[in-house]
Amino acid sequence: MRKPRAVAVAALACLSVVAGCSGPAAGTGGDKASQASQGATSLARTESGAHSRVPAPPPDHDPVRYKPSWPDRTVRTSRGHLVNSCVPKKLRNKATTLTTSDGVHLSALVLGQGPNGVLLDHEQGYNICSFLPIGKKLAAEGYHVVIPEYRNHGASQKSADNEHIDRDARAGLAELRRVGATRVFLGGASCGGTTAAVAGVDNPLRVTGLLMMSSPAHCGGVDAVAAVKRIKTPTLLVASPGDMNGALVTDARKVYAASAAKDKKLVIDPSGYHGTDMIRRGGASGAKLRTRVEKFIVASFQRRTS
Repeated sequence: MRKPRAVAVAALACLSVVAGCSGPAAGTGGDKASQASQGATSLARTESGAHSRVPAPPPDHDPVRYKPSWPDRTVRTSRGHLVNSCVPKKLRNKATTLTTSDGVHLSALVLGQGPNGVLLDHEQGYNICSFLPIGKKLAAEGYHVVIPEYRNHGASQKSADNEHIDRDARAGLAELRRVGATRVFLGGASCGGTTAAVAGVDNPLRVTGLLMMSSPAHCGGVDAVAAVKRIKTPTLLVASPGDMNGALVTDARKVYAASAAKDKKLVIDPSGYHGTDMIRRGGASGAKLRTRVEKFIVASFQRRTS
């Protein structure tokens, strides 16, 4: 196994240094050494001092060469993946490349580990760092967090199609499943919340809860009203009447009314900010909202889900 692994490492080095190098598309499984290592195990020391076998983490996706949406805000990591320059340098090694069902390459951050997954989808016009503070905290507390950057944004690929952005959320869910998550919390802001809800329907992971912040009932061809009729897990909706002249509060009420969840809450935030700006720019009230959101996510994994 040493030689194939060395070959894989050399290939990645070629990708990150030589402009003309290219690798297989993300999600295609990589080389045979990487495929074989998916079932590998390693020794870990328990608190008692004994060793036990634990599954080794799956190999990362191969880097892919493509034109990022915002090249002036994009950097390449030491492993060859593209990532938004807003991501702190110490976290850039957590970047990977996802590929959607329609072949669009997305930059994404994969933080933490474990079977409890959290999907955090940013707003249209924003970027992968919108949910990064919350994602970092949840990862530190033992959750497996995936934050994809949507098509036509940041370090992700340009695409002529922006009607089916639920495919970007689905790629994030697929990554959580690939790295071992068995349960998932669906979170998003603006159209990110709309797509998180739609992607959560009929996905193979067990959904524990849903967060939608400033999310329209419909975003392009994505229909959150139809989706929440099939999501029975705890749901938190947040919107501000000062955002888009109250249109998003109206939409939040529509989603709330359609939701099949018995445990559902609609929070009207007075800040006037949109999406994660309610948290990041809302001062003391924003700090309280962030705490509420984080506690809601954690509590969702402690409840029984249907």
